[in-house]
Amino acid sequence: MSARNRRLPRHRAWPLTTTDINECLGPYMTRVTDLRFLTGHDSETIVLGVEWIAPIPRNYGRSMHPDMVGFRIDVHPVDAAERAATRAVLQAYALPQLHEWITQAIAADETWQLTPHRRYWRLTNGHLTHRDEA
Repeated sequence: MSARNRRLPRHRAWPLTTTDINECLGPYMTRVTDLRFLTGHDSETIVLGVEWIAPIPRNYGRSMHPDMVGFRIDVHPVDAAERAATRAVLQAYALPQLHEWITQAIAADETWQLTPHRRYWRLTNGHLTHRDEA
């Protein structure tokens, strides 16, 4: 679907497509509960994010619906003029790292899986870096 149909400003574009994510993750795509192509505020240098949505234990009447437990992937828009270069970097480096992160998360112990985790990839001056949060 074009950026116009998804209400993305003309000067912005997503560097990846649903097909890119599907091809990267293969059968692990069934563990992704939410794939979002963000349209909101500028995320500065963040180009890709993944989050493990952990089951929240029942306390004080709060709980997590089982269908929400899994991975959420966010594709952030970039300047349209930089889309091709950003896409090449993400396909070469970030998507294999995304696959590895999800593979390790699936195999992680119960302690890890009961805690929310995030990883963000940033692209600054052509250099891709990532940061983990727990």
